[in-house]
Amino acid sequence: MLDMLSRWYRRRFTDPQAIALLIILVVGFGIIYFFHGILAPLLVAIVLAYLLEWPTTKIQGLGLSRGLAATSVVILFGGIMCVAILVVMPAAWQQGVTLVADLPKMLNRFHDFAATLPARYPALVDAGIIDLFAENLRTKLAGLADSVVKYSMASLMGLLTLAIYLILVPLMVFFLLKDKRQMIYAVHRILPRNRGLAGKVWLEMNQQITNYIRGKVVEMVIVGVATYLVFWFLDMRYSLLLAVLVGISVLIPYIGAVLITIPVFIVALFQWGIGPDFWTLVIAYLVVQGLDSNLLVPFLFSEAVNLHPLVIILSVVIFGGLWGFWGVFFAIPLATLVKAVIHVWPDDLIAENLR
Repeated sequence: MLDMLSRWYRRRFTDPQAIALLIILVVGFGIIYFFHGILAPLLVAIVLAYLLEWPTTKIQGLGLSRGLAATSVVILFGGIMCVAILVVMPAAWQQGVTLVADLPKMLNRFHDFAATLPARYPALVDAGIIDLFAENLRTKLAGLADSVVKYSMASLMGLLTLAIYLILVPLMVFFLLKDKRQMIYAVHRILPRNRGLAGKVWLEMNQQITNYIRGKVVEMVIVGVATYLVFWFLDMRYSLLLAVLVGISVLIPYIGAVLITIPVFIVALFQWGIGPDFWTLVIAYLVVQGLDSNLLVPFLFSEAVNLHPLVIILSVVIFGGLWGFWGVFFAIPLATLVKAVIHVWPDDLIAENLR
């Protein structure tokens, strides 16, 4: 047993480059795990810097300096985001308030419908269970308003922090874009010298992360706009709010689509009942989701989709449990990182050299 463990150790942990890669991974994972809350503004800035690197490079190619190109891109991106927030968020918020106000009406309609089930299916549905379920829902809704108020008061305490982030994040994005080479050089100086394997993993992951972030943003916009057009054409209530949630749901592979489908179908059911309009909405929504998963995702993430769906789901669960939102957002790149590390990790070649 000890001999087998010894051979396994020599095959995988005697190469200095492998040890350096292991140290980099452990330190990096440890910093993000313990300090991801504090580093949230920096993580946001890094994501935006990856997103804006391509237009910055293109503008720089026109003859402008790196600093001027970064300034132009940050200002333009900030203007686009402000316009989108000022146009979309107030309307989505108002629809959210209306939806919360309509929840009691939806509950009453559900109770009236459920009350007819025991008479229709006496062998399958018990009237006592229906009443108990409806009463639990009423209790939850009664406490919903208090929860919203408490959350709003708690959120007021974070407004100062949010204001600071709105100043710090654009500044960090600007400097990450402007001084990219200097920062990469500074990071290289503190890394171990035997970082050949780490360099190979970095070259693969850098392109993966760039393509992933850019692809996710494009997917969110396309899916959100397409879903809103479908909801608007069918005159569905809360169309903008639901479309925004559908767009955000693409951040969570597989699981997000399932979770957001439930409120979409519930709203459609209470608006139209089980009829032609409801089934038209269901078919149109499923067509959008099908085009996203079978056409848009393979086109945007041609390399990432090589991962097995079970691996992606496990990555969402594991990394989401470790790092919350950021673990979910980067689930696919992190799974690809694990795959890249396994691919470059020395194995039989080292063992043969030691014999």
